[in-house]
Amino acid sequence: MNPVQISSLFSLRNGLACICILIVSFLFVSCGKGGQAVPSQGELTKEQLDSIRFAAEHHYTLGANFVVKSDSLMLIRQQPEEELSGLHIDSFAVGANTHLVVAEIRTISSDPVDSIWLKVATDDMQFGWNRECTLLQQLVPDAPISLFINTFSNIHVAVTAVLLLLVISLLLLTTILRRKAFIVHFHDIRSIYPTLLCIIVALGATFYATIQNFAQDAWQDFYFHPTLNPLAVEPLLGFFLLTFWAIQIVGLAVIDDVRHQLNLGDAVLYMFGLSAVCAVNYIVFSISTLYYIGYPLLVVYIIVALLLYLRKGKAKYVCGKCGAKLVDKGRCPRCGAVNE
Repeated sequence: MNPVQISSLFSLRNGLACICILIVSFLFVSCGKGGQAVPSQGELTKEQLDSIRFAAEHHYTLGANFVVKSDSLMLIRQQPEEELSGLHIDSFAVGANTHLVVAEIRTISSDPVDSIWLKVATDDMQFGWNRECTLLQQLVPDAPISLFINTFSNIHVAVTAVLLLLVISLLLLTTILRRKAFIVHFHDIRSIYPTLLCIIVALGATFYATIQNFAQDAWQDFYFHPTLNPLAVEPLLGFFLLTFWAIQIVGLAVIDDVRHQLNLGDAVLYMFGLSAVCAVNYIVFSISTLYYIGYPLLVVYIIVALLLYLRKGKAKYVCGKCGAKLVDKGRCPRCGAVNE
């Protein structure tokens, strides 16, 4: 088998592995919204219709589970009307990480602050009332994805994370360039996957910002009812979830190619550099797209990234000793073996 055939065999193996992983991943997340039959409006009572309407507008309803994210949350034992009338009331506090469930929803139009009041129950069967606006500021839906979204939606956390990622990324990239080590776009290995990973991250960041600009209601619904199944959400949000899965799959292909082309030290440094480039891409495109600059910037970036990859040339050969990909015959940069 000649070197060209060996190289094709390696590419085919990587491609088949990615397809298999993609199929398995979709099998794990294919459980979307159930296909239960929805009764017609004529079969529903007024209370049921009101509940459906409330759930559509507020993205939650009776039985919704929340977790307290603030240090403490005050709840009123009496009815909301007693609080609004200025009567003496009893209240109690629940601490952080307490699990609550919505037990009753009432609309009180005479309340000038918020007409929606919620009655919630604690783990130890205590019941208390508070306004929706107060509760939603101090609660988070009881789901890991919702908690993640809530944490990184905090402006202070977001600014700190962005600055930290930028500093670390710039330090890493400076170190790698000084050492003339392998790095995506500039001194890349012979694989399309690192370039593809960077492009997918940029696409994901652009679509995330697009959702914030044009589909806030869809994002709010996703926040209350998170899923990793791209087929169970609106198309725009579904494409964003597809980029999430594509990052995982292409990332595995990157690791496989790096493992075969570089020694351990260079491979670790290369992966750190690739992570830094992806972090910069996410920050740049997620912020610039909020101001609509990210769309033309994304087109330019994709073109430049592909041109840089093509200019380096595709690997035509494989080292007969260690299996590293080579552009031309000669000494292997990985193991030093001479390939004729």
